[in-house]
Parts: sequence; structure tokens; C-alpha cells
Amino acid sequence: MISSVFVDRPRLAIVIAIVTTLAGLLALLRIPVAQFPDIVPPQVSVSATYPGASAAVIEATVAQIIESAVNGVENMIYMRSNSANDGTYSLSVSFALGSNPDINTVNVNNRIQANIARLPVEVQRAGLTVRKQSSSVLQFIALTSTNPDHTPLFLSNYLTINMIDRMSRVPGVGQVNLFGAQNYSMRVWFEVDRLTSLNLTPQDIVASIQSQNVQAAVGRIGAQPIPDTQQFQMNIQTLGRLVTPEQFSDIVIRANADGSVLRLRDVARVELGAQSMDTVSRLNGQGAVTTGVYLSPGANAVTVSGAMQRTLDDMASRLPERMRAQVL
Repeated sequence: MISSVFVDRPRLAIVIAIVTTLAGLLALLRIPVAQFPDIVPPQVSVSATYPGASAAVIEATVAQIIESAVNGVENMIYMRSNSANDGTYSLSVSFALGSNPDINTVNVNNRIQANIARLPVEVQRAGLTVRKQSSSVLQFIALTSTNPDHTPLFLSNYLTINMIDRMSRVPGVGQVNLFGAQNYSMRVWFEVDRLTSLNLTPQDIVASIQSQNVQAAVGRIGAQPIPDTQQFQMNIQTLGRLVTPEQFSDIVIRANADGSVLRLRDVARVELGAQSMDTVSRLNGQGAVTTGVYLSPGANAVTVSGAMQRTLDDMASRLPERMRAQVL
């Protein structure tokens, strides 16, 4: 019997037991462990923006069109949507467990693209986002700073420019969602009384800004066909899109018959600020910017969490003074 070998040789049995214990400890430290099996159905998220629209308008003009197009897509189980008063729309489509999330994303996107012409022009201009994601958040990450110069607007743009792309490249991360993103934007505050007295509407101001804030392709001087005496060719470069409040303030709204000019600064106040201020994040009463990290379908949460922490530790050395990124 095999057992008699170890009974007669206790030292051998002790050595084998010690080796087995050490092997188990090494495996425990190195092999990722999942608490629960992967039983969550894969999801595809669709998001759109209709600036200035209420929830009722979004539901009637955006939600009904998108949901009627997506309804019945292959392997779909159910879908859940949200139309908000801040002009945002989100749709989560859940698919049968085991279905290919990449194929599901393609199928949803194909149906939306076939009906995108039915959406309002403002929604088409802003664009629709279709992506696969896990239904649960792996972790939340908050970026804070004790420096009063680091406003939430600054933190949001620092995170967008310097951190989100690297966080999204961590293996197993399906999406890094920035909650309440405050992208830099040129804000134009109308003086309603002035507009009314000058017989102008906000749409007149918007049309003037759109027509004069363009990146024009103005061509070349000395391009073919040219005579043999022409020796040089030059590309014409113009100012292009405006970037400062002063440049926007100089936009011409109307030229009068007497030679006077009505400019944007005469009827509005222009400043550089956040594109949207509807959402504010705070951590312990202090201004912060929060992100949610979503797993890719089938990814191991323990492995991804460890890789994300190593990425944050590496980026911490390059953060501005008094700025800190932490996992909540």
C-alpha cells in the first residue's frame, strides 16, 4: 500500500506536506480568484445628447426612434433606457448569456445607423455612442486636490487629457466613464433685453457664430495650371476656428446701413467655462471628479483591479502638487 510508505518514513511525509503547503501559498498569491462565476449577461450601451431638451422631448424625438430600431435585435433579452432633463439619453441593451458582445455591438450599431436620419439634427451633430460594457462597475476612482486653483473644471480636463486614455488601456477594462464631465467650452450669456430691443433671437446669434467660427480650406496660390514663368506655390492659411473669448466677442452679428457694426460683445457676455454644469461631484465635502471603471465581458475582476491600482500608482508620481487619485 502507498500509505505504508509514508507511515514507515515520517520525514518523507513531512517534507511532501511542507512542499504542498508552499505550492498552495504561491498559487494563492499568483492565481487570480473570482468570488462569483460570470453569470451577468453582456450589455451594449447607447448614449446620445440633445442640448437644451427636456426629458419629455428626448423621449418623444430620440428614445422612441432608437428603441423601435433596436427592439428585436438578435439575442436581445431586454433593454432599459433613461431620458434626463439635462439633455442626455442612455440605453442599455442586455443580451443572452454566452452571446458574442462584439457581434451584439455591431448589430445594435447597424440598426441605429439605418435610422439616424430620423433623429433631430442637434443629436446627429453631437453623435451617438454605441459600445459594449459590463453591467456592474468594478470600482470608482476620485481625483481631488487641496490646491484652490485646481477647480473641478481643471480636474475634469486634466483627467480627460492625461489619465483616462491610459486607464482605458488597462487589460480587461471595458469602459472608463467620467461622471459629470466638464469639458472646456466657450459660454455665451445673452442679454435678453438687448436682443429684444434689436429685434434679434438667440438663433440669430447661433447662426452668426456657426458661420464665422469655421476652419476653411481656402486653397493655394500658384497651383496648376500655371504659366512656365510661375516659380512658387503657396498654401493660404487663415485664422481658422476661434479660441479666445476676445475673438468670439468680435464676431459680427449684423452690419447696419449707416456703416455701424453690431458685434457679439454688444448683446452677450462671453467666457471660457464648462460645457455642462448640471452634475457636480464631491468627496468629503471637497470638489472632486469621479470616474467609474467597467469590466470587459469575461474579464477577471481581481486581475483588473490590481492592474488598475498599479497604473494609478505609476501616474501618481506625475500628478501636479497636492492632487491625488484614489479608489473609493
